[in-house]
Amino acid sequence: MLPVKPKKNLGQHFLKDTEIAKHIADTLDEFPLLPVLEVGPGTGILTRHLIEKQRDLTVVEIDRRSVAYLREHYPELQDKIIENDFLKLNLAQLYDNHAFCLIGNYPYNISSQIFFKVLANKNLIPCCAGMIQKEVAERMIASPGNKTYGILSVLLQTWYDIEYLFTVSEHAFIPPPKVKSAVVRLTRNRREKLNCDEKLFKAVVKTGFNQRRKMLRNSLKSLLSEESRMPDNPLLNQRPEQLSIAQFEELTNLLEPLAKDLSSREKRTDSFTD
Repeated sequence: MLPVKPKKNLGQHFLKDTEIAKHIADTLDEFPLLPVLEVGPGTGILTRHLIEKQRDLTVVEIDRRSVAYLREHYPELQDKIIENDFLKLNLAQLYDNHAFCLIGNYPYNISSQIFFKVLANKNLIPCCAGMIQKEVAERMIASPGNKTYGILSVLLQTWYDIEYLFTVSEHAFIPPPKVKSAVVRLTRNRREKLNCDEKLFKAVVKTGFNQRRKMLRNSLKSLLSEESRMPDNPLLNQRPEQLSIAQFEELTNLLEPLAKDLSSREKRTDSFTD
């Protein structure tokens, strides 16, 4: 019997296998000197292994029942428990613009949003690891030409090297989810900047994949200013899942002189999911 009953509306499926939790904690061993932020610790099955490693650990948990349990059973955390929504945290402020690692058994219902937040803070997060739905993990590592290749694939692979570490059975959780899970690790790559305008690159990727069945010359019309016409280029005759990151950069440079001001679109495109 769990001390905290999982809430469906929070996407909670509590891991019960301590060996799997230990393996997840081990994924950050290559960054032993950096502080760690754990998302959604629940009843602390992963937390206890991070504490045993003597990591500088902070946890963020939105469920007040779990917060109360953690305060009672993990006195080592003291003032390191943040009762809040991870998606609303100012991560730069939390760590005073210093680097940290992110880890967690991520809530299924916001896992993609978590990784988009990682991207928004990519210069602060050299390593991000944890457990997510298997299908999301497969999207993250997908390559061009694969039907699972999409927004998450392109944007994450642009800035991170992604490892699919192992699959986790649904029977390792309470309650068992309807899907299998996977543990992944993202390690910041050496890329410092794109070979194109980053804001427009994101808009091209997201706009293209949100109409992924269309040729790019049709789906990307909305990015052009009223007086501009779509150029004649073979890249525009393809669908988005056929393009590599380098080709998306090339396409972005092609469209930049023709594109409308994106400032009014930025907030809306940032809310797109894969």
